[in-house]
Amino acid sequence: MEQRFHAMQLDTPGAPLHRVERAMPAPADGEIRIAITACGVCRTDLHIADGDISGRHPIVPGHEIVGRVDALGAGVTRFGLGERVGVPWLGRSCGTCPYCAAGHENLCDAPEFTGFTRDGGFASHVVADARFCLAIPAAFDDLHAAPLLCAGLIGYRAYRMADSAKALGLYGFGAAAHILAQLAIADGTDVYAFTREGDTAGQDFARRLGCAWAGASTEAPPDPLDAAILFAPVGALVPEALRHVRKGGRVICAGIHMSDIPSFPYADLWEERSIRSVANLTRADGAAFLEAAARCGVRTHVTALPLADANRALDRLRAGEVEGALVLVPEGAPRGNP
Repeated sequence: MEQRFHAMQLDTPGAPLHRVERAMPAPADGEIRIAITACGVCRTDLHIADGDISGRHPIVPGHEIVGRVDALGAGVTRFGLGERVGVPWLGRSCGTCPYCAAGHENLCDAPEFTGFTRDGGFASHVVADARFCLAIPAAFDDLHAAPLLCAGLIGYRAYRMADSAKALGLYGFGAAAHILAQLAIADGTDVYAFTREGDTAGQDFARRLGCAWAGASTEAPPDPLDAAILFAPVGALVPEALRHVRKGGRVICAGIHMSDIPSFPYADLWEERSIRSVANLTRADGAAFLEAAARCGVRTHVTALPLADANRALDRLRAGEVEGALVLVPEGAPRGNP
């Protein structure tokens, strides 16, 4: 009898995801097939579903994947059957373009992205390039590991650009910020959390995690910032954050999509302030971050939902009704410990 797997598929931007069943794929040379136990729901998944960024259609979204290897393609020696692995956003790079040759595979000219240009983890199974999968530290169970694979990774890459800031502002206190805040606080950084106006629950959550201050994104922090990282996809926050960083400070835009940045006076940028963006991640980022997260005792705050509720998960993310991160669990997959 033919083996089959199921997935939640996006046929066109703006349409709801729907369940599909397909023949179970066999991994090609260098690939592994993974039985998925958890897949985080990322804001990038929402941008894909809403058509803010355009990739392949139909597509199975999801790029914060945790599962067990259940089939090996020819030539795979890095992982064995039954081993736990994670699949991040960068699904493959060409390895030959000038960016790859210079060690910047996150800027590859011909990349593949999990859940965007190749099928992802809103499914019971997925096939991935073994070279771009990550080993998951034993410190994390499946549910709590899933958000680390994008929210954590992109936050870590942005954090490295903050250049050892001792006063760090995080705009948009969702999945990525709640992970990064813990890592930064463990490093001795004072973290200032900025949320939507009126989001007192989000501000309380930030304080419980140890943030030095929490308030609305329209408020001024009590002290100047060395750097600010923007996770909220709101371009108007760029000049807002610039006004609160000290001389030589930087504003780092960590999202894949953002609304237009309004004009602002040159005086707000002057005195060697800077604006940078973060694009994707590298395998080296993944290995370094997961080791740091385990060492610092980072704990993700997650809410698990059945895979069949993928549309509800996206609706909750769209409405800003999430504390921490949402994680989809396929039917029959083992649940992680709380």
